[in-house]
Amino acid sequence: MTAEGIVGQYLALKEETDADVLAMQMGDFYEFFHEDAELVGRELDLKVSERSSGGDAYKMAGVPLDDLTPYLSALVERGYRVAVADQYATEDGHERRIERVVTPGTLLETNDADARYLASLVSDGSADGGTGSDAGDDAYGLAFVDVTTGRFHVTAVADAPAVLTELYRFAPTEILPGPAVRTDDDLLATVRERTDATLTLHATEAFAPGKARHVLREQFGEVEESLGLDSTLAVQAAGAALDYLAETGTGALASVTRLGTYTPDDHVAVDATTQRNLELTETMTGAGRSLFETVDHTETSAGRRLLKQWLGRPRRARGELERRQACVGAFCEAALAREELRETLSEAYDLERLASRTVSGSAGATDLLRAKETLALVPRLAETLDATPRLADSSVADVLDRIDRDAAADLRETLDTALAEDPPNTVTQGGLLRPEYDEELADLVARHEECVEWFDTLAERESEQTGIARLSVDRNKTDGYYIQVAKSQADAAPERYEGIKTLKNSQRYVTDELREREREILRLEERRGDLEYELFEELREDVAGHAELLQDVGRALAELDALACLATHAVKHDWTRPELVESGPLHIEAGRHPVVETDVSFVPNDLHLDAERRFLIVTGPNMSGKSTYMRQAALVTLLAQVGSFVPARSATVGVVDGIYTRVGALDELAQGRSTFMVEMQELSNILHSATEDSLVILDEVGRGTATYDGISIAWAATEYLHNTVGAKTLFATHYHELTGLAEHLPRVANVHVSVDESDGEVTFLRTVEEGATNRSYGVHVADLAGVPDPVVRRAGDVLDRLREEKAIEAKGSGGGETVQAVFDLGSGGFRGGASADGGTPSSSGATSSDAASPDSTSQSPDPEMESVLRELRETDVNETPPVELMSKVQEWQSRLDDR
Repeated sequence: MTAEGIVGQYLALKEETDADVLAMQMGDFYEFFHEDAELVGRELDLKVSERSSGGDAYKMAGVPLDDLTPYLSALVERGYRVAVADQYATEDGHERRIERVVTPGTLLETNDADARYLASLVSDGSADGGTGSDAGDDAYGLAFVDVTTGRFHVTAVADAPAVLTELYRFAPTEILPGPAVRTDDDLLATVRERTDATLTLHATEAFAPGKARHVLREQFGEVEESLGLDSTLAVQAAGAALDYLAETGTGALASVTRLGTYTPDDHVAVDATTQRNLELTETMTGAGRSLFETVDHTETSAGRRLLKQWLGRPRRARGELERRQACVGAFCEAALAREELRETLSEAYDLERLASRTVSGSAGATDLLRAKETLALVPRLAETLDATPRLADSSVADVLDRIDRDAAADLRETLDTALAEDPPNTVTQGGLLRPEYDEELADLVARHEECVEWFDTLAERESEQTGIARLSVDRNKTDGYYIQVAKSQADAAPERYEGIKTLKNSQRYVTDELREREREILRLEERRGDLEYELFEELREDVAGHAELLQDVGRALAELDALACLATHAVKHDWTRPELVESGPLHIEAGRHPVVETDVSFVPNDLHLDAERRFLIVTGPNMSGKSTYMRQAALVTLLAQVGSFVPARSATVGVVDGIYTRVGALDELAQGRSTFMVEMQELSNILHSATEDSLVILDEVGRGTATYDGISIAWAATEYLHNTVGAKTLFATHYHELTGLAEHLPRVANVHVSVDESDGEVTFLRTVEEGATNRSYGVHVADLAGVPDPVVRRAGDVLDRLREEKAIEAKGSGGGETVQAVFDLGSGGFRGGASADGGTPSSSGATSSDAASPDSTSQSPDPEMESVLRELRETDVNETPPVELMSKVQEWQSRLDDR
């Protein structure tokens, strides 16, 4: 197929770009041809037609020029990269060229309040790209830029798990992998599995250290030293991201005015697993409410973004946290002012995003009007704070003081002077500006109004002059202005009326004067539209020059919104201000789970960890609240390091460097990872990553494998965390054997969730008390879950006999005698027993294969078992490293299985 003309030009332009789709302007439409037409027809439900070119038929679809943005956004949000070719007039007709490529990470027009980050990821090529943790320092450089707000964050991290944590935290919509990362199949596979981001290959040379540094300095100046940006990998990532923004041509680069560097030490390590397990911003099942959804009472989209960022990136700096706490406390005590401020903020628009649109040249008059209205809120907010001593004398006032109020007032005045009260959505049809904003514009508007008045009064004048009662004046795109006379009175039309159209019930006419007036009003409208567009572009450029000011105002309003939100929730649910201390204790009195307490009548509990009590083994029944107790400890700690109040009567929180959790496991067989494999990988990450300043939450370790294997792993992990890591740890388990460790390890203590048993009924009290329990009440939970009564009764009987090491009748479904067997808790298997009538076990019994025969009187010792037992007795579990101990257990089990 050889296309010619417009289709040929389209296909040639498509060859120039690596974008998935091309939108090419043709007059008042953007058109799509061939395969792209079929794609947009399918994705956007557009009508697809055909156009002939070079003797062949090509699919064709289109959207109006002014309606491209929503269709463009819909395609990009589905992961497509869209090139846009605009049309320009030339001496020979028209020229079309690609002006920009819009991608998931460079989309400016979005109705989603969430941040839209573009990420750049660079590796030095020496790090392990899997999920291990043995790489050296600064193995990866990362840059995150949100073109909708201009926020830009750069860092360097040591290993692949840290990369995944940052990617999970920022949730980029598009990722640019550097040259070395592109060859790391394991890392790329994990990134694809755990993020929804589009992976885009950008030019290799953009990641070169020299070019990246040059691009970075062109954008920000020589800022590396002042910002402490001493990682070459971070510079490479930042420079490549900026180069990509420039290449795509969306105009968003100018909105990126400030570079922010950070290190993992600035924030609490909350890896992807912990964020998921604690359900910070989304629930694991999709049902219920996340922590963010529970505490979110923000009034603005920018405040909502900031609150989500705080929850995903808790801080370690006590000074900043105490400043936020002071602000929340002030808002708690000034209820009326807080509500007045929140009501004012509800009128605010997203200035950070408006700033980016002005810089990119995509902001319309309505956007600038919203900027003006939001800037007008600053004096009102300041008045509210000044009128409330509790707020005026607090750190809340400092948030608003970051704004250059004089500059904000001047910009608001400029916009107020320029913009019409109700401007149209398009910027080319006039009506954008106040006439008095420009002298020529005022003259054009006055002359235009004269023409409009002439047309408005023409019907009355003509009716009086001609005596025709049923006469009107109107205008449409086909006929322009015309005089319409009812057919019954058409004979009375004067000779100066020139007929232009006959309708069923009327006749349309024009006059020479009408034509001249029409030409005049059309000239005035065209000139007014052109002049207003020129003036508007100048105004938009002026506002774009104040992008930093708009960002400052937007960020200040977002912070006020987030702080007032936290105070609103604290007051409503009786939260308290925690005392923050350097790494050490965690004391919570009457603590509650921040999400669960909003749904049920919650039973509060205390928790105490300090230098002498670092490890709690939590036992108790299933469904009794062990997991909730441990999660609430993690969430109280996290909220304290967000700067929030916490759900407790009182709390003292030692600042932690990381929160690590292993809570349940979602089966990932589709990715080749079983539940137990996921469990062990999460445990491995914790044992490698946690420090003595971390908080570790373990909810069942080793339950996905054989009992002995599981106990061994749980035992060894407990010793390792206690002896080597030293982290504050809560470990819930049904391996009651572990509770004995409290007698041998000095910083281990037992707590349990209490139960009331009376008259055969079991009641979970939800209260946590000191000491251990040796029962899990699993049979009771089975009953609660609706397991059939015969099964529950039989399970209870078997459980009683197992505890007493009594014979258990193995009941078969067929005829024959019932066989008894005794479960040997020592060997983990059944010993043969007598049949119900005292004879030998029948073949249908549940006896073990090595049960004693009726005529045997003794058994010779098993040499292999004796060997294993001897090695077991000689093994010092306190001195053997956990990994070696686990290996030994697996070896012993294998040898016994092979006997």
